[in-house]
Amino acid sequence: MQAKRNKTDLQERIDSAIRMTAPGTALRHALDMIIAGHMGALICVGDEKKVLDSGNDGFPLNISFTANRLFELCKMDGAIVVDRGLTQILRANYHLNPDPGLPTTETGMRHRTAARMSLLTKATVISVSERRQAINVFVDGHRYQLKTVTELMSSVNQLVMAMQSTREALDRRLVRLTSLELNNQVTLADLTETFYLFEVLTTAGEELDRIIMQLGTEGRTVQMQHEEFLGDLDDEYTLMIRDYAADSSEENADAIRRALDDTANSQVHKASNIARLLGYTDRREDSVMTPLGLRTLSNVSVVREGIAEQIVDEYGSLQDIIDVISDSPERLEKAGVRNPSILADTLWRMRGTRL
Repeated sequence: MQAKRNKTDLQERIDSAIRMTAPGTALRHALDMIIAGHMGALICVGDEKKVLDSGNDGFPLNISFTANRLFELCKMDGAIVVDRGLTQILRANYHLNPDPGLPTTETGMRHRTAARMSLLTKATVISVSERRQAINVFVDGHRYQLKTVTELMSSVNQLVMAMQSTREALDRRLVRLTSLELNNQVTLADLTETFYLFEVLTTAGEELDRIIMQLGTEGRTVQMQHEEFLGDLDDEYTLMIRDYAADSSEENADAIRRALDDTANSQVHKASNIARLLGYTDRREDSVMTPLGLRTLSNVSVVREGIAEQIVDEYGSLQDIIDVISDSPERLEKAGVRNPSILADTLWRMRGTRL
């Protein structure tokens, strides 16, 4: 548990550093000017006391932070020390002396110092290579290299194409799944393929999220594309899990979602793993899976929010609901359906045969 918490804390610090250096921020503007000026730089942001205790000399400044001031001060040798909130430049031309025994695989003097300072303190340490014209950010000894907007957009284009084709495949699969549900012909293999497509799309969406974070203000259009592909799927995914899980509670569905997120997509493609996550030990690929009907009912316009659960609580499963509709659809009024005949007609059209 402690290791997981430490990993989460580290990821949060890395994400904070990414947002701090994203396009559109004052710090990124200064870094871009440094690169354009063919200069090098070493900048420590945050954990000011420890950083200052790890060095000496330099010029005490305590002046307001601006991109132009940071750029001009980087013309001197030594490090620049900036407060955590990026409001003040505390030192310039500062000589850092991190413990040389701290482990690092970096080779250049500036990068080695940056890596060790990030291990010694909780500062975000930025190293700009004059020779390679590259910006590297160090957090707790971990390094990532900032990419240009052009490089990031190239990755975006590839991801968007993959997400578009996956979303189209998933939409077709969901239409087919609905038809199979209404005819009581869903197998574990059908579910496995649908779960797999959901997870592939979710994984791509998470990767796109990280690129959007790196793009900063340049990522607004990409965010719109992200919402277009994933915006309306989250609830449908959860409802599908509840439809088929041995325990259909929302809490269990959330736990299954987390377990799926932690499972490699190649493993999600195995029916035995899906059966296990849903709470079954005796299901095979050709086993028939009977849904509650929450997802299908929620997609019918006359079924208001919350009514699908009332219908399922009253009648048990989608097949039982279909039997009720076949005999006397008006009975659904007890479960809160105002227009049971419209619901019956909609399910009939979705099924493809008269109920």
